[in-house]
Amino acid sequence: MRFFSAAPLFIASTALALLAGCHAKPDDAKGGKGGKKDNGPALVDVLVARPTAITDSIEANGAVVANDYVELHPEVSGRLTFLHVPEGHRVPKGTIIARINDADLQANLQKTNALLQVSRLSQDRLEKLLKVQGVNQADYDLAVSQVRSNQADAAYTQAMLAKTVIRAPFTGIMGLRQVSPGAYVTPATIIATLQADTKLKVDFTLPEANGGLIHPGSVVTVQLAGNPPRRYPATVIAQESQVNQTTRNKTVRAQLPAGALASPGAFARVSVPTGAASRRVLLPTNAIMPGDKSDQVVVVQHGKATMRDVRTGDRQQDQIAIVSGLVAGDSVVTNGVLFTQPGKPVKVRQAKSAD
Repeated sequence: MRFFSAAPLFIASTALALLAGCHAKPDDAKGGKGGKKDNGPALVDVLVARPTAITDSIEANGAVVANDYVELHPEVSGRLTFLHVPEGHRVPKGTIIARINDADLQANLQKTNALLQVSRLSQDRLEKLLKVQGVNQADYDLAVSQVRSNQADAAYTQAMLAKTVIRAPFTGIMGLRQVSPGAYVTPATIIATLQADTKLKVDFTLPEANGGLIHPGSVVTVQLAGNPPRRYPATVIAQESQVNQTTRNKTVRAQLPAGALASPGAFARVSVPTGAASRRVLLPTNAIMPGDKSDQVVVVQHGKATMRDVRTGDRQQDQIAIVSGLVAGDSVVTNGVLFTQPGKPVKVRQAKSAD
């Protein structure tokens, strides 16, 4: 049996390892391609803070309401024989929306008119006899009473017939139809809704302490949802005479201008001016980073990013007022906020003034 020595194999492996180490690249010795690259400072746009004179205001939540709104109910029970509900279209005042079967009332009216005609003839005959003393006064008075009773019955039946016709009480936009022709309806049945859209109003609530800020004739700013949001001046027309004992708020109603693009029921954000003027720094909303305890902005100091806690105030379209946390001359990052890190260098690509 022969034995082979492992010494030559070991020497050969060692030589190959040394040869590979001599040909290694300098970059690989420093970490190679897999090492962390330094992409340099983040590129940002900054806004130099400058206080601007603005009027302080408070915000309240409200809703758009129609000047007139009604649910169309029948006044009597019966079967629908006619139904005209042009959904989503404008209908003028007095338009017939529905009719209820009135055959029994029509027959009753004819019967009452026949009795009325007979009673009038009897009254005329007794009146002639009374002039020649051919009948006593009591018989004549009874005939007159019968005529008046028949007239009352006819008027009652005509009133009931009028209730079988449902008309539009004002000019407005018709809502969705809730019943079908031939359905049996009662006074509790909703046929459709009708609302006037020519004069829109906004109802909003204010805390009891701020009730003195407004009065009839005051102008508030109403912001409605949209892209972009729509803003309209609205004139206060009235406010509730008493404070809600549960919420301690007071309801206020304001009139929107003619032509305002809004739908009844839409959410509205109302800005009520307090009358006090102050100087605030206005920043774009995209420069604010909301936080759990406070909002933050990124400020460039000595070429590095620094996080700064701020307290925000009123929001105006795409800008928001900074109440505290910034001073004049601070360079606030507006674009590239997400690419900055506290204490890391940044490179200012563009700088603008807040005023």
